[in-house]
Amino acid sequence: ITSNLVGRNDDGSYIKEFEASHGTVTDLWLDHLAGKETSLNPLGLVEALLGAMSHAARLELDEKPNDKNVQEMHAFVDNFQSTLRTALHNTFRYGQGTRDMCGPTGFTTEDFIAKVAWRLNRYLAQQVEEQAPPELKEGDLAVPKEKLAEFDQKAILKLFEKYDKDGSGKIDFKEFSKMLMKMGV
Repeated sequence: ITSNLVGRNDDGSYIKEFEASHGTVTDLWLDHLAGKETSLNPLGLVEALLGAMSHAARLELDEKPNDKNVQEMHAFVDNFQSTLRTALHNTFRYGQGTRDMCGPTGFTTEDFIAKVAWRLNRYLAQQVEEQAPPELKEGDLAVPKEKLAEFDQKAILKLFEKYDKDGSGKIDFKEFSKMLMKMGV
């Protein structure tokens, strides 16, 4: 269980506090210190940490909305916490939870964390391309004004709108092909 406490600062900004509600954490921590094997379900704790990370990044972005570095860090934190949450939840969904959730066949705390880390690293690796895709830009065709006068602009616009089915102001290849076939080209 995770508790989320929400309030407002004097300046009107949100204050959020995230806490995990685990009743047996102290006992498990003492067992861990004594060298005993433990199996703690860290879901509430991790959810609280993810909420705090996301909120901290949002606070900084709200404070400096035009700062490119802050925007990039917010996007990074948002992606990381979202991906970690997916990895954590999927580990449970695939029946690979801790013993307190899955019974005697479940993982120890350390094994569960290793499994989530393995899954998180896989998910993050899938998001990375070896090289960034090229940025595609098409410049407007430079048609001299005297040439434009030779063509009926209203007729061109009417033809264009007929084949711009989605109203995006662009004609994709399929739409372009249909237009050329209709024209007999």
